[in-house]
Amino acid sequence: MERALTVTVDFKERDGWTAEERSKELTELASSAGAHVIKEIIVPRDRVDPALFIGKGKAGQIAQFCADEKIKIVIFNNDLSPSQQNNLESIVAVKTIDRTQLILDIFAKRARSNEGKVQVELAQLLYLLPRLIGKGVTLSRLGGGIGTRGPGEQKLEVDRRRIRQRISHLENGLDALKVRRAMMRSKRERFSVLTAAIVGYTNVGKSTLLNALTEAAVVVQDKLFSTLDPTVRRFILPDKQKILFVDTVGFIDHLPHHLIEAFKATLEEVVEADLLLHLVDMSHPKMEEQSKSVLRVLAQIGAHHAPVITVLNKRDRVDDEVFARAGKLFPGAVVISALERIGFEGLADKIMAHVDGLTATVHVRLAAHDTKTLHYIYEHGAVTTCDYEGDWVLVEARVPSRMKEAVEKASVTRGEKKA
Repeated sequence: MERALTVTVDFKERDGWTAEERSKELTELASSAGAHVIKEIIVPRDRVDPALFIGKGKAGQIAQFCADEKIKIVIFNNDLSPSQQNNLESIVAVKTIDRTQLILDIFAKRARSNEGKVQVELAQLLYLLPRLIGKGVTLSRLGGGIGTRGPGEQKLEVDRRRIRQRISHLENGLDALKVRRAMMRSKRERFSVLTAAIVGYTNVGKSTLLNALTEAAVVVQDKLFSTLDPTVRRFILPDKQKILFVDTVGFIDHLPHHLIEAFKATLEEVVEADLLLHLVDMSHPKMEEQSKSVLRVLAQIGAHHAPVITVLNKRDRVDDEVFARAGKLFPGAVVISALERIGFEGLADKIMAHVDGLTATVHVRLAAHDTKTLHYIYEHGAVTTCDYEGDWVLVEARVPSRMKEAVEKASVTRGEKKA
């Protein structure tokens, strides 16, 4: 593990997070990337130093600490410009990265599907391009480790033209991916499958919930961004209505712009969902701030139109005082423990109440031989009654609203043909 030093610059921002809390989250991110944080430094400042971000004196102190403690990497909790990063590395004499590069590194480490790897590589190249331009050949001294995973290692020696060609190639690939996803969503809509996207701050228990509800077998780890690639699993509600749960990457405060841009193809699964389950970790002291961060990202990607069910998770980890505070912050929320499978009945009831507004009752008369339409109704709706009368089948069912017209049309058209 690389010995690391984290640096959080405190500008006294009034956004609900203290410098100590931001520093702690940075340490958690660094640990998720495989670093061993030796020390956390908080630097109070009124404004940014244009050349070094933190000032020459503090940079010198950090350099001395790195030399004394054999630090291999310095991680800043703030975004550094290419020149600031270069100047800092010249003084501290060890690899220096910022929060965005750290998150990109974690994503590169966790990506498993080809889609995820392409999106991470694009985000890394968009981030690294100005730094490659600024540093030139000096980047060749960087080896492996945090901040250089993924395309970083294999792209350091190429020139700007080849990097831009690669970016263009990846963007074209993601455009094709976007088309394929649109076709998949169109197919789902054609077959009228309702979707519910599970969203939330990273490490709030989204994968644990998906596993508990659908036995999805998604890998669960107590680490930030343990799940990167989206997972879609089918679930049957107690009223027999079918729904797809979609689990995507977790959000984080000030999610880097490059990630939002690169992951738009994946995040469109959230944008196009019929329903959002906003999972909140009520055992976290900053649950309110984390929730606001998630809502900001949802608004940023255009996913604020769908109905939202707020779900307070990890009831098994909080006492009555914290539970009461969470209830005041999120009135009307569903309370569960995904790990202990507590509160799932209430969650299912809440989902059914919302799904009810997305469905409609149909009364159709089908030809007895029209097994295709009958299967279609059973597959995607909840059948209330099904009676056979001679050559006819009389069906009453709750189906997704977008399916109603097609089913009723099949009833009239095929019924007339039969007659």
